[in-house]
Amino acid sequence: MNDRLAIFVATSGHSGVDRVIKNLLQQLADWAQPVDLLRVRRHGPRIEEIPGAVRPIDLGAAHVNTSLPALVRYLRRERPAALLTDKDRVNRIAILARGIARVETLLAVRLGTTVSVNLASRSAFERWQQRTSIRRLYPLADCVVVPSQGAAEDLAAYTGLRRDQVRVIPSPIVTRDLRHRAAEPLDHPWLSGGGRPVIVAVGELGYRKDFETLIRAFALVRRRRPCRLVILGRGGLRARLLGLGAKLGVREDLDLPGFLPNPYAFMARAELFVLSSRWEGMPVALVEALACHTPVVSTDCPSGPREVLGEHPVGALVPVGDYRAMADAIDAWLGAQVTEDLFERAIADYRIEASACAYLQAVGMRCPEALRRTSG
Repeated sequence: MNDRLAIFVATSGHSGVDRVIKNLLQQLADWAQPVDLLRVRRHGPRIEEIPGAVRPIDLGAAHVNTSLPALVRYLRRERPAALLTDKDRVNRIAILARGIARVETLLAVRLGTTVSVNLASRSAFERWQQRTSIRRLYPLADCVVVPSQGAAEDLAAYTGLRRDQVRVIPSPIVTRDLRHRAAEPLDHPWLSGGGRPVIVAVGELGYRKDFETLIRAFALVRRRRPCRLVILGRGGLRARLLGLGAKLGVREDLDLPGFLPNPYAFMARAELFVLSSRWEGMPVALVEALACHTPVVSTDCPSGPREVLGEHPVGALVPVGDYRAMADAIDAWLGAQVTEDLFERAIADYRIEASACAYLQAVGMRCPEALRRTSG
């Protein structure tokens, strides 16, 4: 056993989870915490510059489902002090691997979404299978982590896990360089200043983000006042969304430039950020927009937005899928003045130092930040 933390995730490469893991790794590296980043081929997180204290390890597997033998070998060989994993399939593999390896490595498994809603569109058998596997396997981990109170309550109620088995840790979202990156030059004609107000949204162009509702809301707002909409992200619904924009007569004021590595420059220059999701766990982009000091209109989806916007007057909540209510809220918040102090209060729990400290404590490891506060 050593003081090394292993992190095992398999992501799309351009999701909120990717940004969460990247931020966590950077903070741990700043504290000189030794970390092994375990990789599955053709999966993220894709990190341009691996921090010095982080050792990337290719498990040699092409898919999470075939990574079990390699993970068992790694645990037996390296015997890290703790292992942190994210997403259900990876979590289950990690629980099985630790049991087979018979090591004392502490294990924290994370779910970043609201499970019951995420599984609602699956078949009855698939829902039963995943619910049963969570109920039976997750208690074998030392800690089950979720990013919001809503996600915790849902997980316990839906799967039968005891609520005290689930730990809420706010995600590491607000980095020290976020505002600096937000101020970087931006080559986009709509956001150069002095033009019509721009609304920005960020996310995968898929069902969960429900950008169709946003475009319908935007079309209503556009009838009332000049404005434009930029949606950052890529996904299978891009052509459909552009077609909807054309059908509603707003295509010339709708831009879908794809995935961009620095969404903060867009957020900071936007008049308003909109989250139109059907469900989340704790939406990373919402907190990032607030960190850029941009007001937010969000669906009151499960889970997360209410825990931020319901407590801080920095935006508005609207019902899921209600484009008319969304249009009214967008219209009301375009040009709204919010003080910097209110934004800073809203994002305080999501600063990377506090979050990284909570993750270390969840797996029984020492937290430099906590030690500094105690000694001070």
